[in-house]
Amino acid sequence: MTTQQSLCQKFMEKAELVAATVAEVADMDAAVDYAVNLCGEKEACQLQVSGCTEPLSDGAEALCDTKQKKVLAAPGLDKVVYDRLAAQCAENGFECIGSGMREYLAGIDIGFTVADHGIAETGTLVLNSSGEELRLATMVSEYHVCVLPKSRIRDTSFEVESLLTEDMKKAPNYTAFITGPSRTADIERVLALGVHGPLQLHILLLED
Repeated sequence: MTTQQSLCQKFMEKAELVAATVAEVADMDAAVDYAVNLCGEKEACQLQVSGCTEPLSDGAEALCDTKQKKVLAAPGLDKVVYDRLAAQCAENGFECIGSGMREYLAGIDIGFTVADHGIAETGTLVLNSSGEELRLATMVSEYHVCVLPKSRIRDTSFEVESLLTEDMKKAPNYTAFITGPSRTADIERVLALGVHGPLQLHILLLED
């Protein structure tokens, strides 16, 4: 087993221990297919606007209608990949957005991103999230699908530190370390997933 294969295996084992779903994909086309298929399989996550079950004015009905479509958010994606993703979303009746995330705070089904680095010892994703659009896509989506090129996996956080130094010199800087789906136990120490962020985290290890 090569060093990279060993790191990938370790990353996969650690990420799955914290409830992430990990799969391998041959290329970005396969990653796009995965995200679109997942969006199709899941129930729509849109929060129903209060009162939508009652008789409403035309304006209020129109507002409720805006909450009925599945939304896949993919900010910062390479244009070629984004165009392919948007085309597949259109074919399946989903809405694909690359910006304007604030307009969809209650209705993003899937956030689709690419990680800058991965840390094998903890199964952690590292994303430069200085842009608000990317931060929102990773925090308010119900499912987060993140592509991690295998060549970007390092064994420990210490090995990633030097790679982040230059980015951190640029202000403002926001770097996200994501380990598993969102979880909390601050209410009576009962573990709950998906309260402060995505309910599911899908990591796609990309051959590169």
